[in-house]
Amino acid sequence: MILRDALIYLAAAVICVPIAWRFKLGAVLGYLIAGITIGPWGFNLVSDVDSIMHFSELGVVLMLFVIGLELEPKRLIEMRKSVFGGGALQLGLTGIALALAAAALGLEWKAALIVGLALALSSTAIAIATMTERNFLPTPTGQSSFAVLLLQDIAAIPLLAIIPLMSEMASSGTGASPAEPAWSSAAKAFGAIAAVILIGLYCTRPVLRLVARTNLREVFTAFALLLVIGIAQIMSLVGLSMGLGTFLAGVLLASSEYRHALETDIEPFKGLLLGLFFISVGMAIDFGLLVNQPVKVAMLVAGFLTLKLATLWLTARIIGVTARQRWLFAILLSQGGEFGFVVFGAAQTAGILSREWADLLNMTVALSMTSTPLLLLLHDWWIARIECAGKEQADEINAKNTRVIIAGFGRFGQIVGRLLFANGIDAVVLDHDPDQIELLRKFGYKVFYGDASRLDLLHAAGAAQATLIVNAIDDVEDSLLLADIVRENFPGLKIIARARNVMHYVELRSRGVDIIERETFEAALKAGRYSLEILGIDRFRARDMANIFRRHNVRDLEARVSDFKDEASRVSAAKAGRDELAALFARDREQFEAGHSSEEWR
Repeated sequence: MILRDALIYLAAAVICVPIAWRFKLGAVLGYLIAGITIGPWGFNLVSDVDSIMHFSELGVVLMLFVIGLELEPKRLIEMRKSVFGGGALQLGLTGIALALAAAALGLEWKAALIVGLALALSSTAIAIATMTERNFLPTPTGQSSFAVLLLQDIAAIPLLAIIPLMSEMASSGTGASPAEPAWSSAAKAFGAIAAVILIGLYCTRPVLRLVARTNLREVFTAFALLLVIGIAQIMSLVGLSMGLGTFLAGVLLASSEYRHALETDIEPFKGLLLGLFFISVGMAIDFGLLVNQPVKVAMLVAGFLTLKLATLWLTARIIGVTARQRWLFAILLSQGGEFGFVVFGAAQTAGILSREWADLLNMTVALSMTSTPLLLLLHDWWIARIECAGKEQADEINAKNTRVIIAGFGRFGQIVGRLLFANGIDAVVLDHDPDQIELLRKFGYKVFYGDASRLDLLHAAGAAQATLIVNAIDDVEDSLLLADIVRENFPGLKIIARARNVMHYVELRSRGVDIIERETFEAALKAGRYSLEILGIDRFRARDMANIFRRHNVRDLEARVSDFKDEASRVSAAKAGRDELAALFARDREQFEAGHSSEEWR
């Protein structure tokens, strides 16, 4: 039975996620679709949703542990303003707005308060997975989002603590049995957190040292999982967020010598279990409730998302998120959180919420989770395009005496720009990352927001009188589009381009770009040259061997440019694939041997 279910989960993920990724829907929505497909309202291949959801929560727990490993205590202290300032502001604004809305729908004030605060929490799993997928987490706005999520996890402690208190106040009217005193729940909560801190500070490193001495990788992996699951269990026993405990443990181990080993061993389990969690959320959606009360459910979901998006946008504005990123910040945190399922269940057990309301709220949270990828698509396709067409034109570019334009200011473009600026040569830089632009402007760089492939923006940047444009755009299609536009409209403008790979190089050369640097070629060639030296080859000979390889490689690429213009040859080359790679290896060897004995070598 277990193997059968595992086979179903893996097959659903392998089928649905690549399809969703192919249509740019994101991996999270792919997992959710997989869950809906195999769940009770799909093909009903798996019916025990609750058990798999509890198990899959380990994915969230492992994710937070890995995040903690990347965040040293010093960095966490530096973030205290964002966490307890921005996070508390978001929880307060959103919680109050949603609580008032719940009260307006007829819920008693105690239930409305619990519902409002629970719905104010966001899904850590979905938000962080989405930010990681888009490489958004390291940005200032990504860090602000993470700080809010962290405060939300911390808020789980008092939120769970007030449920027994509310239950005591409501028990006389509902006939419920007396709940555990609130002070007892709070004491257990703080005791569990203290235990996690003590384990992280004084117990974990000595044990890790002993385990590492065995030189058994599987035992080290087993202990890493034991550590995470054990801490999660401690937190679960006192009714706290398991993720909060493992996050604290990760932070305490962030400065240890075992940080990278722990992260490497846990990463595969984290990815699989996190995907399983999203599948279980998709399976948990009760479409029967949606069929029976479609208008009510639709109004609840729409009202919830509208209120939360509005309060999150307002929070983003207050805490200083850039104007172009506020809607993205709001969308990333707009969904209900996993913790909502726990709170609504506890509130129902305590007699604060009726079963009908608990089911409706669970449905609202689940549907809001599926809405996040769709809202992000809306942001990418609509809001972002409107901004590109309108607001970015407000960036006035002084095109006087423009000599150099740098399109794209990522890793490659930054090095070119810094070298030019260091030698007193100003350049107009065009980039589409608002956070990057804001940072660079603080250091005096002349950086402007905009899509460098827009003809009007190139005119404004002074392309007509410039000498050179550095095409450092990361996306291959956008890079080629820029090359086409420059060649057609500014034939006298010289282009220096960055190539991501061989095919990108050939595409650029076929467009008449003369100077192209492959972004990893020179570094890899230099590493190969050092490898030869370490293996005993004289360093001058190693340098010459590397130069010979460079010449042969470039010559081979140039020969492919003429074939590339012929569509039939291009299709044939694409199909060759592995055979071509094998031929390249054989040809490299032959040319090296010929080169060593030729005059070129001497």
